Amino acid sequence: MTTQLGEVWILGATGRIGRAVASRLVADGIAPVLVGRNEERLRAAAADLGADVRVIVAEGVDRTAAEIARRRPAVVVNTIGQYATTAGPVARACLPGGHYLDLANDLTAVRGLLALHDEAAAAGSTLVTGAGFGVLATEAVVAKLCEGRPTPDRVRADALASVSTDDGVVGEPLAASLVDVLTTGGRHYRDGRLVAARLGAEPRELALPDGETVKSATVPSGELFAAQQASGAPQVSVGSAMAPTSPVARALLPLAGRLLSVPMVRRFAVRRLAAARTKAAPRPRRHSWGHAVVTWPDGTTREGWLRAGDGMDYTAAVAAEAAARLARGEGKPGAHTPAAALGPELATAAGGTFLL
Repeated sequence: MTTQLGEVWILGATGRIGRAVASRLVADGIAPVLVGRNEERLRAAAADLGADVRVIVAEGVDRTAAEIARRRPAVVVNTIGQYATTAGPVARACLPGGHYLDLANDLTAVRGLLALHDEAAAAGSTLVTGAGFGVLATEAVVAKLCEGRPTPDRVRADALASVSTDDGVVGEPLAASLVDVLTTGGRHYRDGRLVAARLGAEPRELALPDGETVKSATVPSGELFAAQQASGAPQVSVGSAMAPTSPVARALLPLAGRLLSVPMVRRFAVRRLAAARTKAAPRPRRHSWGHAVVTWPDGTTREGWLRAGDGMDYTAAVAAEAAARLARGEGKPGAHTPAAALGPELATAAGGTFLL
């Protein structure tokens, strides 16, 4: 089977990230194909791009995967969310020879896609998960700090996104991701094994390089797996500015997680949260930051930062840059996190700045 040379499909192309990725690709001279369920919204999004952009209407993941397998695009960008269930069938439809990337940031979805490594490598395809601020911002810093050095003993990374909001609703992809963090419960690496931990543990207040401060606590995210893979360290924890840090909220998290683990309760919670209204507001801090502290067995410690702008804008930039590179055949076969697939310099190519 032959893939369409350079053709990039964007699934969920009418959402905030999908539109932003499409706009960046057009600016780079790549006319993407917009894929979604609503033809009217797709055509409106295509008209806004002001370029020769095609649309494909496909209802549901199975139909979308079937169209991918039939038409053979070179690259598929998955922005539709629910990656634990959508990534597998869509990524497999790209095989052999086609490439895939998504914006997953929950531990289950990231590990699920990486489990397809051998299958993708044998098919000559590159699958990239976590191609956004989440995962790359911390993974790239850890990789740079560990470059050319022996395996460290301990890593603590923090994803400190600063994101503006638009008038609208939360939406199902984000709602499902937030609920899944609670149902997964806390995790960290100890002695090289992924083990349970208290959700929202190890709270800390970080002084940022630009003079601002932000609070962070640990969460079970895709950054955790990526940081461990990038460093090889047996002890790894990852925090997020999105995690609650107040004592009351942290005390309630385990109970909330148990309740949301009930399938009926989870579905209800996702629906209600997805429909919640959001108001336009500027981002709370000037910059988004990826942060890591790496410690070696001899006591040597290195600290690093990645500075970016709005976290959502940076996510779109990462996805567009990664898609363009995959379309040019620059990825290595297999399933990878973004820095592992395309190098930590992907973070700067998308507009970030390292402070090591």
